[in-house]
Amino acid sequence: MKTLKGHLEGKLRDERFRRLFAEEKQLAQLSLQILQVRQHLGLSQQEVAKKAKVTQQQLSKLEHGANCNVSTFLKVCNALGVSVELETPEFVEDPVV
Repeated sequence: MKTLKGHLEGKLRDERFRRLFAEEKQLAQLSLQILQVRQHLGLSQQEVAKKAKVTQQQLSKLEHGANCNVSTFLKVCNALGVSVELETPEFVEDPVV
């Protein structure tokens, strides 16, 4: 019987799976950070949703890693006072401003 780790190692040899896995991992990490910030601030989902002008259900989906649109993500980040920054790859000489 294959272990989960062994199965995952096998699947990660596939380029497409590896790329999709990395995207899902990144989404999960962002979702967890949003949840942790909200809890650290002692705010309920309803309070943050109202401040962000999104529904509590949208916020819940975001916190649970469900795919959401960028607008919802930014509204929630702004409501929590969280800044969003992108790292520019080193090979980009002049980012578009």
